[in-house]
Amino acid sequence: MDAITNAITDPLSTLGSAGLGSSLLVLLLLLLLAVYSASGRSDPRSSTEPPGPRPLPLLGNLLQLNLGAPHRTLLEMSKKYGPVFTFYMGPKKVVVLAGYRTVKEALVQHAEEFGEREPLNTIKEAKLEHGVVWNNGDSWREMRRFALSNLRDFGMGKKACEDKIVEESRHLLEVFGEFQGQAFDNQQAVNYAVSNIICSLVFGSRFRYDDPAFTAMVGRTSRAIQIVNGPSLQLYNMFPRLGKWISSAREELARLGAANRKQATELIRALKETLDPQSSRGLVDAFLIRQKQLEESGDVGHFNEPNLLMTVSNLFAAGTETTSTTLRWALLFMAKYPHIQEKVQEELTGVIGDRQVRTEDRKNLPFVDAVIHETQRLADIIPMSLPHRTSRDVTFRGFFIQKWTTVYPLLTSVHRDESQWEKPASFHPQHFLDGDGKFVKPDAFMPFSAGRRVCLGESLTRMELFIFFVTLLQHFCFRPPAGVSEDELDLTPRAGFTLSPVPHRLRAICRMSG
Repeated sequence: MDAITNAITDPLSTLGSAGLGSSLLVLLLLLLLAVYSASGRSDPRSSTEPPGPRPLPLLGNLLQLNLGAPHRTLLEMSKKYGPVFTFYMGPKKVVVLAGYRTVKEALVQHAEEFGEREPLNTIKEAKLEHGVVWNNGDSWREMRRFALSNLRDFGMGKKACEDKIVEESRHLLEVFGEFQGQAFDNQQAVNYAVSNIICSLVFGSRFRYDDPAFTAMVGRTSRAIQIVNGPSLQLYNMFPRLGKWISSAREELARLGAANRKQATELIRALKETLDPQSSRGLVDAFLIRQKQLEESGDVGHFNEPNLLMTVSNLFAAGTETTSTTLRWALLFMAKYPHIQEKVQEELTGVIGDRQVRTEDRKNLPFVDAVIHETQRLADIIPMSLPHRTSRDVTFRGFFIQKWTTVYPLLTSVHRDESQWEKPASFHPQHFLDGDGKFVKPDAFMPFSAGRRVCLGESLTRMELFIFFVTLLQHFCFRPPAGVSEDELDLTPRAGFTLSPVPHRLRAICRMSG
């Protein structure tokens, strides 16, 4: 009964008790009908398909799924059913890949077969299957090549981008300093700083932290991700017909998305009006110039408005949320483990002192680098990766997996693989240090995924995390709020498809003041 309550009652609470009772009755009747209609039917290939828990008709394995932390359910299932198993998300069959060797083999050695993206129902409903995240086929390949090439041209991973991050880190220092050692929630300021790096590369300029249009766009993006993480929309992605009963979440998500697309359209229009074909300010300019060139030949191909709008939106959302969330985890870990923070700051003082950190300093800061990588591993921002699907029938590790099957490469199983990590459940920077204290990166480090769908902003994220983290730790010590001990800091992530810290406050104490 608790499972039913957790899986169904909360997301549908807006129905009221009477409506909920009727809905459950209908659901149970449909379940009984499905049991009878499904009896006697079998697939001759079922004996060669991956094993898994026996699903209920219609509900699948829903009652076994922890909607607050689905990755934990799948991780436990992998211990029973092995590294390749079947799990029914409602009526939808998915194949889960678990463990470092299995995930790497699928995504790298079978990149073509497992390289498609499976759009969620919320994505399909909003018609967001363009750009570089949820797209497939020739359109995705063209947009990914274009985005990667132009982001590099505009400095991603190079000194030009490093200078932008250094400048932004100084703005972030000012904001943290304004609190004068008082506890505050750093989410907003960190989001603004990270968003501005993407804005500089995409639009060609940064925004002030008090720019209402900018702050609104960042706020809407964070709120949209929070909604998608909620149990209501997780259920909707499994059961599209429940949509009318969870309309409030869907309607809010649609409003947020529409407002952000409208604002991005306005920014693109302004850039179009001031476009100089001889001088690109950012990725949008490069797209518009390419589009104009193709228009002259009579066919813009994939360089159309939907792809431009969604590529910009994808880069803004993905480039903001994952990096800023990782940085917030890093600061929380420092407050939680002051002995590690002290060691970080000792290394910073000994190697770079008070001067501005540069990317080239990384090689001389092995412990700092290890702490950043351990943050990415343990924080596990996207524990189930984004859903993939098979592009063709494939036999993988002796199991038959049908074309168009949804596949979840369980990244949390890679980062918790006991055969790869000494202390998989602990914050242990020594995972990334050899016996001589030199930095090493194990192959089982996959926060950016792998294969065809590896994050195209990996080099940018690495540079941002390093410069922002080091700059903040040079200037501040991070502590819990007054009267709160380190032991009381909660490392339990906010429930959902992505893992972010629960709302919290920290003190940023100026190191010069002790």
